[in-house]
Amino acid sequence: MDIVKVFGDNLKKYRTQLGLSQEAFAEKCGLHRTYISAIECYRRSIALENVQRIADALEVETYKLFVKEE
Repeated sequence: MDIVKVFGDNLKKYRTQLGLSQEAFAEKCGLHRTYISAIECYRRSIALENVQRIADALEVETYKLFVKEE
């Protein structure tokens, strides 16, 4: 399992379910839009602090960002 890909896919899934653009979501969690884009495109690893910020902004439990959909 490629954890970077799983995380990026889940981030995009939950973000779009909320109807948020990358820019609006980045503002909500206090990160830069290009950082969110890089995560969703699997070009960026992510610090644990930012994982929690993203989960909080998505209003999901943190572990759900690491679970691969079957």
